[in-house]
Amino acid sequence: MRIAFMGTPDFAVPTLDALLAAGHDVAAVYSQPPRPAGRGKGLKPSPVQQRAEAAGIAVRTPLSLKDRDVQDAFAALDLDAAVVAAYGLILPPAILEAPRRGCLNVHASLLPRWRGAAPIQRAILAGDAVTGVTIMRMERGLDTGPMLAARETEIDEKNAGALTAELAGMGADLMRTMLESLAHTPGIPQPQAGITYAPKIEKHEARIDFGRSAVEVERQVRAFAPAPGAFILYAGERIKIHFAEVSERGGAPGTVLDERLAIACGVGSIMPVLVQRAGRAAMSPAELLRGFPIPAGARLE
Repeated sequence: MRIAFMGTPDFAVPTLDALLAAGHDVAAVYSQPPRPAGRGKGLKPSPVQQRAEAAGIAVRTPLSLKDRDVQDAFAALDLDAAVVAAYGLILPPAILEAPRRGCLNVHASLLPRWRGAAPIQRAILAGDAVTGVTIMRMERGLDTGPMLAARETEIDEKNAGALTAELAGMGADLMRTMLESLAHTPGIPQPQAGITYAPKIEKHEARIDFGRSAVEVERQVRAFAPAPGAFILYAGERIKIHFAEVSERGGAPGTVLDERLAIACGVGSIMPVLVQRAGRAAMSPAELLRGFPIPAGARLE
């Protein structure tokens, strides 16, 4: 099948690999333009662009898909389908309608729950027991297209990094198998019941609010691990918490309860297991406290 692949982050790379392994003719790869990265702020290609170039595939990085020239170039590829995974740009009607069998999206949720940009983080924050991936045929609405296939997994105690990697692999495998029967898969309309939205994560959401219960704070830690990292402020310094456990021990919210850095929440407390100061490697609370004392009774912001 002649396909264009459209994706940007690490999440999308397994799907591209699956298309190549299955022997599809990947005519072109679309990815977001290189972004400044590192201390020197040099332009760094996306993970998808790097993988595509390593495979010898032409990569296109338009700032927008709204320009007529970009749309004409896409149509000229003469595609059977376009496969999309976390691309990051809106596909206008001219793009959606160009491939003969449409544009097919790997979405990291069990639609119609968590339509939008951050389904993995929102599922963890909400305390969902299960999530998954859905393959859908794209249309003009936000993740509203008919569903072609879905697969679920339990969230358990996974953080966003681990869950993203798992769903990326699941989505790649599901897309590969679904393409084999695409001509015989009309799709099922999404139900109107159970629709929720997963808006983009804002930086301020990663700041821990100890007025919440310890269960909610622990979810916040997992939802933002490994990046951007849920954080606290003490003595003007930002400290990220990458992993924490929940305890029933109570106290005034935001108060350090002991020399192991247990922190009281609105209900219960959390026990940080892995923390990180700015510019340092991740470490245990004991290692942190040796070089950056935070005494029992201190209030964290």
